[in-house]
Amino acid sequence: MTIEKIETFILKDTLSKSFFFSQWEYAERCICVVKVTASNGQYGWGEGYGPATVLASGIKLLEPHVIGKNPLENEVIWNHMYRKTLDFARRGILVASMSAIDIAIWDLKGKILNLPISTLLGGAHRNKIQPYATGLYFTDHDNPARDFEEEAKLYISQGFKAMKMKVGLGIKQDVENVRKMREYIGPDIKLMVDSNHAYTLREATELARKIEQYDIGWFEEPISPEFYSQYNELRQKTTIPISGGECEYLRFGFQQLIENKSVDIIQPDICASGGLTEAKRIGALASANGVDIIPHTWGTSIGIHVALHFISNIESVPGRMYQPNFLIEYDQTENGLREKLTYPAIEMKDGYIEVPNRPGLGIDVDEAVLKEFSI
Repeated sequence: MTIEKIETFILKDTLSKSFFFSQWEYAERCICVVKVTASNGQYGWGEGYGPATVLASGIKLLEPHVIGKNPLENEVIWNHMYRKTLDFARRGILVASMSAIDIAIWDLKGKILNLPISTLLGGAHRNKIQPYATGLYFTDHDNPARDFEEEAKLYISQGFKAMKMKVGLGIKQDVENVRKMREYIGPDIKLMVDSNHAYTLREATELARKIEQYDIGWFEEPISPEFYSQYNELRQKTTIPISGGECEYLRFGFQQLIENKSVDIIQPDICASGGLTEAKRIGALASANGVDIIPHTWGTSIGIHVALHFISNIESVPGRMYQPNFLIEYDQTENGLREKLTYPAIEMKDGYIEVPNRPGLGIDVDEAVLKEFSI
């Protein structure tokens, strides 16, 4: 059996209302998904994180290095893609293209062997994962300091026990927003903040010290991802755990984060940082250095299911009842692609999402929806 065909689909969905964070505005979702088909007709789905049209071009470039290979030998295929592009793709969009192909091959392999990806990874330590709500974005350029109370209480009513809000408007406004949020949600809901690398070290330090009193679970991407030593310096100046890594690539990039003691929590996006094959290595690196790992997710439910299987396999302390580091990011902004493209739908019950036990990722793509959103 060999890989016979690789297809890319660029999907676009215009939002009914745009939203933005500290620097950029989202008015649409535009995502690249990939379908890898074997000679026996079975197929797998993958997704890349990054500019969709560039991802599709990257996948096209990698295609000759994948066609004709045995889909059960996913590590051999990964290494072949990596070595063929090493001179010009040690990080960035081509690694994300490689990630999309790798994920699709894992899905295909699971279907061929009739096993879920969690089993292929070595087994599931847990069969359900606690999601945290990513939301609380800014929605009005003229009044970005909006009141988040209604949205926060909606998440609580849906069963979320943790949520992440955006900061980056300016220290004074951020402190006031965080203060109000803690007041709205009370002391028992976990609260994290994310500035999307909006701040300098000085600004991030000032903000962190001022919001420590509000019991912040982590401060995500406080400064630009290039400044490994500054991340370390910030960690020494605040009691809030520092997280980052969605802009990092391959185990070599995460080795830089860990060697520099830059973060308490690494957040690889599996759809960008090298796929599941590399995520397993990044996870081993985190374990060897005592660093928590909570993947970043964004896009369709393909990416969410990838993270579910991966998190289920992260080693744990046997018998420990409360392990808050096993969280999955669950974006709550408008996302027709995530809600419609795949089935079965994601369900959250009693504050948890179950890890699928069906073959591969445990989902399939609705071809009619694929056609509807394709450009």
